[in-house]
Amino acid sequence: MTNLNIIESFPKDFIFGTATSSYQIEGQKYGNCGLSNWDTFSKKTGAIANNDTASEACAHILNFERDLDLVKECGFKGYRFSFSWPRLLPNGKGEINDDGISFYDKLLDCILERELLPFATLYHWDLPKILDDQGGWQKRDTANWFADYTDLIAKKFGDRLHSVATINEPWCVSWLGHYWGEHAPGLKSLEATAKSMHFILLAHAKSLEVLRDHKQKNLGIVLNKSLVQPLNSQKKNLEASKAYNDIHNLWFDEAIFKGKYPDNILKIFDFHMPKNFQDDLKLISKKIDWLGINYYTRSLVSHDRKERNFNFKIVNGSLPKTNMGWEIFPEGLSLVLLNTINNYSKDLPIHITENGMANNDFISNEEVNDDLRTDFFSSHLKEIYNLVQEGFPIKSYFAWSLLDNFEWSYGYNKRFGLVYVDYKNQKRLPKSSWHQFKKALLNKKMKETNEY
Repeated sequence: MTNLNIIESFPKDFIFGTATSSYQIEGQKYGNCGLSNWDTFSKKTGAIANNDTASEACAHILNFERDLDLVKECGFKGYRFSFSWPRLLPNGKGEINDDGISFYDKLLDCILERELLPFATLYHWDLPKILDDQGGWQKRDTANWFADYTDLIAKKFGDRLHSVATINEPWCVSWLGHYWGEHAPGLKSLEATAKSMHFILLAHAKSLEVLRDHKQKNLGIVLNKSLVQPLNSQKKNLEASKAYNDIHNLWFDEAIFKGKYPDNILKIFDFHMPKNFQDDLKLISKKIDWLGINYYTRSLVSHDRKERNFNFKIVNGSLPKTNMGWEIFPEGLSLVLLNTINNYSKDLPIHITENGMANNDFISNEEVNDDLRTDFFSSHLKEIYNLVQEGFPIKSYFAWSLLDNFEWSYGYNKRFGLVYVDYKNQKRLPKSSWHQFKKALLNKKMKETNEY
């Protein structure tokens, strides 16, 4: 039978948790939340599957206590969530939404009442619409407004946060939103990409500076990593693979840890880069306390002469795939971790802030059997366990996601949750993977209790 027994072998201080994000679960229509760039993007024809919106999402605003009960009942120690910028500051700046403050006050109190560790993310892609209308991540001002938003969170909630991540997946914010156009704001512009690739990192840096001023502890950033591999050993495919790796991984690694950008990408961005961007890199490379890594799959890359700037494209591999069409490649997680640790962060704590899979889940006899997901978790956890045993500084693992939710451009078509959500009535039903986590985490706790 599919199980997660590997969990029982992890060290006592290793943190297991689950994760969500504000826009994907809260419900934008509740609590006087302001509009975001995703609300604008959702209105574009064909942008979101089935023309879905996050207006209702999982109605987490109304159900957060029960949702947190599911985290606690499963035996998780950590809960990773994100604040919504437009929920707290509907105009991105200035007037504060008291309903937003009240919601996060109650949410944090409930997290702590359940003896869960609050792992907060300040930005998980929902940029206030009014700032997006003014240029969004193509403007330096947005990074400055993000610093002010950070200041509000530190003042109101900082004393209750175990950990803070400034930005979740800056590659998605910049590349998917400004070059491929698959995410908000839906642009396909080299200039917009060059500027946003820099200003999203500047926002991280300015936010970190504010948090340090507030004496906030345990600060980091979350990068989505892909193991980039060439289709074959042909020179043109090797070059294409390198270019994609430099865009997806090295642009952020080099800036955060070494204060520089890859030269070959800078040549392509050329005069589109913000004026005097080099002056910001010293701030961008200020020390962080930990690094978050999200891992889902590898990227198989081939040369594409039709691609107008970078000459690469992502191609389908032959490995088994999730319902997203992403290859299941747990070995890639080890390779990504080793590459990152050996090249940039030998002693820096690493948190696996997201790992999971979309599956074609359905209810049968009042149950949801997602053994494939449990297999996915198990295979990736074994990779992490081996590295922990070798002494690498990996400190936590967060399963994505607690709930089925609004999966961005895929709408409600893709289910990543440990808990099934019936969007017609907002009923929750834990899946078999949730039960396997619960069983393994309970056994781990019992074993540790008996040892002392």
